[in-house]
Amino acid sequence: MYAIYFLTFGIKIQTMVLDFKNFPQLKTERLWLRSIQNTDTALIHKLRSDETANKFVGRDNSSTLEKAQDYIIKIKDLTEKNECMYWIISLKQDNEGIGSVCLWNFDYENEIVEIGYEMLTEFQGRGIMTEAIKKVIEYAFTGLKARIITAFPSSDNSNSVAILKKLNFETDQNTYTNTHQSVENLVTYTLRHYNKPEK
Repeated sequence: MYAIYFLTFGIKIQTMVLDFKNFPQLKTERLWLRSIQNTDTALIHKLRSDETANKFVGRDNSSTLEKAQDYIIKIKDLTEKNECMYWIISLKQDNEGIGSVCLWNFDYENEIVEIGYEMLTEFQGRGIMTEAIKKVIEYAFTGLKARIITAFPSSDNSNSVAILKKLNFETDQNTYTNTHQSVENLVTYTLRHYNKPEK
C-alpha cells in the first residue's frame, strides 16, 4: 500500500492511499464499472479506432486487435504497480462494455490525480459518461483521499468539456504535470475536494 504522511504540530495526517490489489468494482443506477479483462479486446480496439476520439486525444488510428491485447496487458501491469486505475464502463442490463474511465498520473505529494475517459460514439449523449465519471470522482475523493482531480481535454471537444463543466470542473491556469503534448488546443480543468485544506 502506498500512503504518504505529513507531520504537522505532532499530528500525523494521511494523504492519498494507493493500493489496487483489491480493485474496486463501482456501481451506479445503470452502470457497472469493472476492471479490464482479456475479453475486452474488441471493445478496446473499437475505442482506439475511433478517428474523432483519436484526433481529440492526439492518438493515431493504427489500432489492431493485437495492439488492443498489448494495451490490456499494459493497463494490468500499471494497475499492479499502483500507477493506474482503469474501469471498463458496462451496462448493467447486459454487461456490454461501452467505454472506459481511468485515474492515473498520481502526484502523491500534492494529492492530485488525473481523470481520463472515452465512450463508443453510439452510446454518447445519454448521460452515461456523466454518471460514470461522477462515481469515479466520488471514489477519488473518498477512496484515494485525493485533493484535486485534473482533466486535460481539447477545447475543440465540446462534449468532453460540457461533461466536465456539468460536474463542476473549472478551468485552471496553474501548471500541472501531464503527457498530452500532442493534443491540440489543450485546456486544463480541475475539481477540488473543498473539505480537504490547501497545503
